Amino acid sequence: MKEAILKNTNRFLSLDVFRGLTICLMIVVNTPGTGAKLYPYLVHAHWFGFTLADLVFPSFLFAMGNAMSFSMTKLKDAPSEVFWKKVLKRTIIIFLLGFLMYWFPFFRQGADGWELKPFSETRVMGVLQRIAICYFLASILFYYLKEKTAIIISAIILIAYWEILYLFGTTGAELEMATNAITRLDLTILGEGHIYKRDSIPFDPEGILSTLPSVVNVIGGYLAGKFIQQKGKSFEGISKLLIAGFLLSALALWWDLVFPMSKKLWTSPFVLHTVGIDLSVMAILIYFIELKNTRKGTEFFNVFGKNPMFIYLFSELFYITLRMIPTSSGLDVFEWVSERIFQQIFPGSFGAFVTAIVFMMVCWSIGWYLDKKRIYIKI
Repeated sequence: MKEAILKNTNRFLSLDVFRGLTICLMIVVNTPGTGAKLYPYLVHAHWFGFTLADLVFPSFLFAMGNAMSFSMTKLKDAPSEVFWKKVLKRTIIIFLLGFLMYWFPFFRQGADGWELKPFSETRVMGVLQRIAICYFLASILFYYLKEKTAIIISAIILIAYWEILYLFGTTGAELEMATNAITRLDLTILGEGHIYKRDSIPFDPEGILSTLPSVVNVIGGYLAGKFIQQKGKSFEGISKLLIAGFLLSALALWWDLVFPMSKKLWTSPFVLHTVGIDLSVMAILIYFIELKNTRKGTEFFNVFGKNPMFIYLFSELFYITLRMIPTSSGLDVFEWVSERIFQQIFPGSFGAFVTAIVFMMVCWSIGWYLDKKRIYIKI
């Protein structure tokens, strides 16, 4: 990581606001208050189905594709050795940060005192790891191939993924948690110790195989970014984004009839639906921010958008730390604040929501301070 002064670019403010909005929602979804259930639309669908929470991660990948549509313009003209050095360096850093985040705090209390958390129990895949792999694959794709080819490859990926899940899952239970092809591949390559264990059974929602279709979310963001640069600030451009978004979502809902939508499996209809929604949201933001010149509230989300990776990392590590510190009540610090303060003032789901909002605002304040000091941490 390094500090740098943000330079002027031709990036639309609406794209930065979109990216900041995804980080804001990601923190709220990841840090719900305890003592009561959060509102259903802010909780991931248990298996099949779709909620607002399910839109957050694919939207971040979409936003990353947007950003790549600007950075790749210059990188495409660079020699291959420069391209590979930059892409490999960034991929390794992001992947390693994700791996270390899940290993954090690295030590635990054992029978004989403090001991290093064993590598054999450390999760290998995860959110940042998926981001790193998607960035790597999408970068190669757009460096060597044309945009029309990327569209064809996206279609092949989504159809092939559909076939793979049904061919290599257990017959009759191809999409069940314990017997799908994603679980089988992760257990074979990574082993049970290295995958996510906080579901009903060991299953990684950011598994190796399900990372393949998530690359299409990045491709969608990249293609949208290129289109916006060409025709974004026009009613024609906005109309085409809305039409494309509607058609993709309609296709996804039709496909959902035979291939259920699932964020945890990252099914092909899920990809199309999330890209479709993101295109529509992007069109609305462009209309109000770029065409109508509306600036009210944009700076709040722009703060998140200027240091997205750092703020996300801070939110995760801060949350993990709060959950590790016990209080005399038997609750950890995060639970104590949620249940002894916010649940007393706002009982029920609203109190859990307020806890998440306050936590998000703490993270926002860190971003605001960095922005005020003109510190922009690039990963």
